[in-house]
Amino acid sequence: MNKNSLSMIRDVQSPNDTRGRLFVLDENGAIVFFCFTLELPWKDNQQNISCIPEGRYKVKKRSSQKYGNHLHILDVPGRSWILIHEANFVSQLRGCIAIGKARADINGDGLEDVTESVKTKHALLELLPDETEIVIRS
Repeated sequence: MNKNSLSMIRDVQSPNDTRGRLFVLDENGAIVFFCFTLELPWKDNQQNISCIPEGRYKVKKRSSQKYGNHLHILDVPGRSWILIHEANFVSQLRGCIAIGKARADINGDGLEDVTESVKTKHALLELLPDETEIVIRS
């Protein structure tokens, strides 16, 4: 049985965005996958304009017409429909977490974006069970 879980470390927090690293850990805590994350800046957990609070959350695989297969972070206080999905730019986010292979200013706006988001999401989903958890910290 696949017992892999997620650990996310936020390493850059600015007025424009929050950037981090996402790790898939096996049942022994060894890193089996790594990618970069992009979120909105911290604005006191306000809907649609803030990243979510640090903490431990349940995560389920989910599918939708808009994002195809992705991850749904459950039981975020005061928030709903927080997803881990493909996106390259912070402007595409409303509280969710974008993932990518690398950081680069793709669109020339002076902000770091994440690259190869769709490919990264597919690789991540292959490593996770239908239900797992994520720990988010700085």
